Amino acid sequence: MRITNKKKLFNRTAEQTAVMLLGTFILAFAYYHINFANHLSEGGFVGLALLGKYAFGLSPAWSVLLLDIPVLIAAWLIRGWRFAARALLGAAAFSIFYSGLEWFSAPVMNLQDNLAVASVLSGVLTGLGAGIVMRSGGATGGDDILSIMISEWKGWKLGSVFFVSDCIVLLLSLFYLPFKETMYTIFAVWIAGQMITLTVGFRLRSAAKANIKAKGKGQPAAGTALTGVQSVRQSS
Repeated sequence: MRITNKKKLFNRTAEQTAVMLLGTFILAFAYYHINFANHLSEGGFVGLALLGKYAFGLSPAWSVLLLDIPVLIAAWLIRGWRFAARALLGAAAFSIFYSGLEWFSAPVMNLQDNLAVASVLSGVLTGLGAGIVMRSGGATGGDDILSIMISEWKGWKLGSVFFVSDCIVLLLSLFYLPFKETMYTIFAVWIAGQMITLTVGFRLRSAAKANIKAKGKGQPAAGTALTGVQSVRQSS
């Protein structure tokens, strides 16, 4: 019985890790082929990394990881090593995927003549990628972790913390990007937020239906509880 439980735990962990890596790859693909290729920015640490690329030519693959490191250390001290290890895996995977795209995949998706399409694609793909990561119980980067910890510390709504951090980065974008690209970036960030809600909410609706059926049978439904980032985001 103990061996069977360990095997189930291993399979579950492997499945969650694979799903998180898929979401992280979608994020890296969208940021490189859509945002960077069409001179759009982004909120959070990725937005700062893209600004570093536009201003100084620094690769976002490694600058975003450098921004994540202090937050990961704080997460380890405050939330424990398990939480920090999963966050580190997501951060490292993003850097590896983005670096691979820089080396082996040229940004040929030129939509600068139709930035509306670029912003919609960016919002949909980044929201989908982030939503997939959250459904696996992971985080999409150090800015997510920082926002969660600030929200828990101050008692502020997580959505408000995310909005403020994104606005600060997008305002900084005005120093390096034209006003038009910055406005389309804001539009993309808004779409991403809606897509995250839909992606994570799909699981919630499915779990709610399972819970209703289980209650009808007088049994508790399994898998209805949200994990880590999901539960905090949903509460906001």
